[in-house]
Amino acid sequence: MKTLLRIDCSSRTKDSHSRQMADFFESKWRGSNPKSQVIYRDLANSHIPHIQEKTISGFYTPEEYMSTEVREATALSDELIQELEQADEILISSPMYNLNIPSSLKAYIDQVVRVNRTFKVDHNGYHGLLSGLKAHVLTVKGGSIKGTPLEKYDFQEPYLQAILGFMGIELESLFSLEGTSHEEHIEDNVKAVKMKISNRFN
Repeated sequence: MKTLLRIDCSSRTKDSHSRQMADFFESKWRGSNPKSQVIYRDLANSHIPHIQEKTISGFYTPEEYMSTEVREATALSDELIQELEQADEILISSPMYNLNIPSSLKAYIDQVVRVNRTFKVDHNGYHGLLSGLKAHVLTVKGGSIKGTPLEKYDFQEPYLQAILGFMGIELESLFSLEGTSHEEHIEDNVKAVKMKISNRFN
C-alpha cells in the first residue's frame, strides 16, 4: 500500500486554484493507486509555528541529553518528519506570494529540514536522508512568468526544487498554473495543467 503526503498551504480555503489542482492530482493518484492512503497536512488550518531558539537548540542536542523542555520544543518537528518518513510520495501545492512560497510553507520546511534526520553533514559535504521519497509540486501564479522578463523574479519553484533536493527528495513532477489573475486565460490554463496531470498517470 502506497502513502501520499499531501501538503496544502494556500491561505484561501475556498476558491483556491492550488487546492483545486491538488484535488485533481489526488483523484488521479488514488485512481492509479487504489490500495493507498493519503496523509493530509493543511498548513492554513494546522498552524506551524516559526522555529524558536529552544527548537533550534534541540535540533543539535543528542538524544541522550535532551531535557523534557527540549523534547517538547522538537515534538512538532518529530511529528512532521515522521509523516515524511511514512510517505512514499509527497504532493505540495503552493501559490506564489510576493515572488516566493507562503510563510506557512516556509515555517513547515524550517521544522523538517533537520540535521541527522533529513540531512547529514560529513567531510564530503551535505547529504539528504530522504532519498526514497518522490515529490510532486503544483505551483500557482497570478501572473504569467515563464518565458517573460518576470521569470528572474520567480523564487518559488527554484527554492522548492533546491530544498527538496537538499533533503534527498526526488522531484518527480512539477506542474505550474499561471495567469490566474487573468479571467480571459484561466479556463484554458487550468485545462492545460489538468491535461498534463492526467498524462502523468496514463
